[in-house]
Amino acid sequence: MHELAVCQALLDQVQAISAEHGDTAVTRITVSIGPLSGVVPELLQRAFYLARARGSAANAELLIEGAAVRIRCRSCGAESEAAPARLICAHCGDFHTDLLDGDQLVLMRVELIQAGANPANDSAGEWPCVKHADAI
Repeated sequence: MHELAVCQALLDQVQAISAEHGDTAVTRITVSIGPLSGVVPELLQRAFYLARARGSAANAELLIEGAAVRIRCRSCGAESEAAPARLICAHCGDFHTDLLDGDQLVLMRVELIQAGANPANDSAGEWPCVKHADAI
C-alpha cells in the first residue's frame, strides 16, 4: 500500500507549514486527488489515521476532494472534461489529446490552531484562533 508513504510525505509537508506559521496543532488537511493520480482515496484515508499519530497533526481530520480529468485537444484546441478511461475531445471526438488535470494529488489547505488558544472559551462556538494556510 503506497498510500502510507504518500501520507507520510503529505504529513511532512503539513508539519513544515505548521512550523512556518508558528502553530502547534493542525485541525484539518484538505487534499485534491485526481482519478489518474494512482492514489485510492479510501486507502489514503485509512493510511492517514495510521500516519498522523506523530507531530502536530495527531488529531487532524483529512478531507479529500475529487478532481476532474481535463484535456486539451491537439486537433481543435478545445479544453474539456473527460472520463478517466476515455481521453477523447468532447468537441470534435479526436483522441489526440493532452492531459491538463486529473493526475495529481495536491495539498489544498491546512487549518491550524495557534499555540495556547482555547476554542472552548468562545461562546459563539467559532474558533477565532484558526488560521488557514493555503498550500498551493
